[in-house]
Parts: sequence; structure tokens; C-alpha cells
Amino acid sequence: MHQTQTIPEWLAVSDEVRAAVAAGGPVVALESTLIAHGLPYPVNLETARAAERACRAVGATPATIAVLGGRPTVGLSGAQLEALATLPCVRKAGRRDLGAAVALGHHAATTVSATMALAHAAGVRVFATGGLGGAHREAEPFDISADLTELARTPVLVVCSGAKSILHLPRTIEILETLGVPVVGYRTDAFPAFYVGDHAPPLPVSARVDSPGEAADLFAAHVRMGGAGAVLAQPCPADVAVPAEEFDRWLTEASREAGAAGVTGAKVTPFLLSRLAALSGGRTLAANQALIVANARLAAEVAAARSVAQ
Repeated sequence: MHQTQTIPEWLAVSDEVRAAVAAGGPVVALESTLIAHGLPYPVNLETARAAERACRAVGATPATIAVLGGRPTVGLSGAQLEALATLPCVRKAGRRDLGAAVALGHHAATTVSATMALAHAAGVRVFATGGLGGAHREAEPFDISADLTELARTPVLVVCSGAKSILHLPRTIEILETLGVPVVGYRTDAFPAFYVGDHAPPLPVSARVDSPGEAADLFAAHVRMGGAGAVLAQPCPADVAVPAEEFDRWLTEASREAGAAGVTGAKVTPFLLSRLAALSGGRTLAANQALIVANARLAAEVAAARSVAQ
């Protein structure tokens, strides 16, 4: 039976999302970092709109999440979405940065960790994104995304195409195992490598499902027994996926440029993604767009199955 969600007063939730949550209907959270930092304009706005349309096509309510003028907001309007895609002063906010963004009145795009936290506060339990953060390839400086620890404490299902290909994927999988986070393959036995079509050797997932209903049931069982977040990973669409050997060549060059430019911390990922798009002649950008929309569609299907079951 559906339980009423008490939404905190500090959180702005659109009327559409609020009504869908109250009715126990399918709702899909969508993050905003890919809009403000992950993709260039106007591709960012086109992709965000396409992800929302993919949710609606399955009968789910999209809930794009950001901080606007210091107000955490779940369910951006069309005008708010466009502003986020074009404003030059949008910060990047993980879970730790939300308090600062609120107190200082900033505009902030939310990463996976922050989006999970705000989605959960609004009563939204399914979230679609492109790729998770994770452990970076370099041993120094020690850099592990807050996405992983958020998955260990917040009961939201994250639908993605694995972790970003620029990361150390075996290390990322090991950390998720240590944190007790199920990594579930959607119609695959191997952990996807974001927009790279293959990974050698293949990295096994902890479980496999072959339908949205199975995914919803697995997540429900995990949460019912005291678990928190879970990962549902589906491969990038095969027609746009990038071969590993080409990607590795581009990444080597982009990483060299990042080091030469002194890029560090939270700026590394957007810098590398931008340079990879340029070095690949736009192929990584096209793959990124395709997988974001595909993941939104799958998340909507899982949310619908979960809504029917609850």
C-alpha cells in the first residue's frame, strides 16, 4: 500500500510531481549536472527535454532536479530548464554542497549524490542518469565520487550505463561491493562502461534482470531488508557505442591536456568529457545523448512497474 510522503518545507516540488508522488504514480528523477556542465548548449537542453519526453511516453512524470536561487527544486518547469542550460554562473553541487548552495543563494546543478538526496526527500525512488561517478584511475590524488557513498545510504534506484568510462571501473565495482550496493545488469551480465561498447576483461554484475518488473522487485526486496540505494545498469545503445581502443587513445590525449592545464578536483570530469567530445568528432557526445534518453525510458518503465506493485 502506498504511504504518504511528507515533503520538507525547504524543498520546492512542482505541483505535477507533488500530485504524482501523493497518488503513488510513477515518477523519475533526472539530474541537472549533465545540463549545466556535462553537455554543451544547445545539446544540453535538447537532451534534457528528450529525457523528459521519454519518461512521459511511458506514462511517468519526469522530475528534473536543481538548486535555483538557493532553493532545492524537484520538477523544473520548461523555463527553469532553459535557464539552467544557458546561465553562465551555475555551480556544480554534490551532496556536501547543498547546504552552501542554499545558504548563499546559488544556482547549482546537482550531481548523482545530490540528486539522490533531494529525490528521496521528495518521495521519488527511481532516478535516471548517464553514468555514475566512481574511483578515478590515478592513485594520487585520492579521488572517489560521493555518488558511491550516497548509494550506500539513500534508498533510490539509479538507472545508468555503468560508471563513466574515464574512471577506474574495477575499483569502482569493488567499492560498491564493500558498501553493500547491488550492481544489477539490465539484460547484461557485464558492468557497462558508459559510452564504450566493450570492456576487457568484462566486469561481472552482482545480479541480472531482464524486465522492468524484475528490476522493481529486486529493488523493493533490497530496501525491504534494510538496504539503501542500488544500481541498474544497461549498456549504451550498440549503434552509437564507441570501441574501447579508440576511446583509450582519446582519453590518453585528454588526460595529458588536463594535466598540462592543471585541471583538478570537480573540474576534471567535465574537462575530460568536453575534450573527448572534441577528439572523437562528436561521437562520444552522440553516445552520451543516446544513453541518457535510453536510461530515462528504462527508469520510467521500472517506476511504472514499481507503482503498480506498491
